[in-house]
Amino acid sequence: MKINALLSISLSALLLACQAGVSLPPAALPGPRTAVTARSVSSHSITGQVARHAQLRSQHLQHARDVLVWLPPGYDSSQQRYPVLYMHDGNNLFDRRTSFGGSEWEVDERAEQLIRQGSIQPVIIVGIYNSPARMDEYTWHPMALNGQMQGGQGAQYARFVVEELKPLIDQTYRTRPERAHTAMMGSSLGGLISFYTARAYPQVFGQVGLMSPSIWWKDRQILNDLDGLPPDLRIWLDMGTREGRQPEVMLQNAKDMARALEQRGFEHFRNLAFHVAPDADHSERAWAARIEHPLRFFYGASASTASAAASK
Repeated sequence: MKINALLSISLSALLLACQAGVSLPPAALPGPRTAVTARSVSSHSITGQVARHAQLRSQHLQHARDVLVWLPPGYDSSQQRYPVLYMHDGNNLFDRRTSFGGSEWEVDERAEQLIRQGSIQPVIIVGIYNSPARMDEYTWHPMALNGQMQGGQGAQYARFVVEELKPLIDQTYRTRPERAHTAMMGSSLGGLISFYTARAYPQVFGQVGLMSPSIWWKDRQILNDLDGLPPDLRIWLDMGTREGRQPEVMLQNAKDMARALEQRGFEHFRNLAFHVAPDADHSERAWAARIEHPLRFFYGASASTASAAASK
């Protein structure tokens, strides 16, 4: 039996609900660019300086969405330029008030801690809220799910990020806009769209993170699309051992992808990191527990050396 037939019933409900988030009501949305911090809004759990770009619209997508921009410590007191990490499901990254199930990724807390320790270089993190069309926007290929075709608008979503959002970020903030300093990461279907966006725009993204990616989508089509990856792309890939109702299948999918990448010349500790998270399930809490690992892979000392070499 095909992989999607095995998983579609158990995972379709999860995909509809997981990381859906709870957006602030329209009346509570700040203006186009408003600072939101835990100190100013006590019910939020945001750490550090975050700017919200409210209800950004795209000519490529049906739904508007908020975008949060986390700025590293010392941003306002320096003229430094920073690498940028674009992340999906932005409503779940920084703030328990807007996150799915009340659990956030704690990206702001972990990034600030690592930066202040000197463990990673300072980085701007852009959290792109998901929308009611999350499944469509985060998948590149449509597939039959629950008796009907679903997904397949990923190319339009990628155009929004590359052609509309990235120019806005680069114009508004002191970024390092070059490929070597631009990364994308997400979990589940967010990992899937991160892969395809980096593959479709190899001139834009030098690093990509796939946390618990939905490799099973469309009979593991992603494994057939690895040949389009630039050989110097740096890839983070991980999976927990308790993900979904068939965790052994999910984990084997990730192992198969890591092996396929190795066969195409990707090397561990150079441009590939594959991490198996013991006892980790498919949740924001699980991703929060290991978010520092891809941050270190992207922005630690060895990553800085790799980025410098790639930019020459």
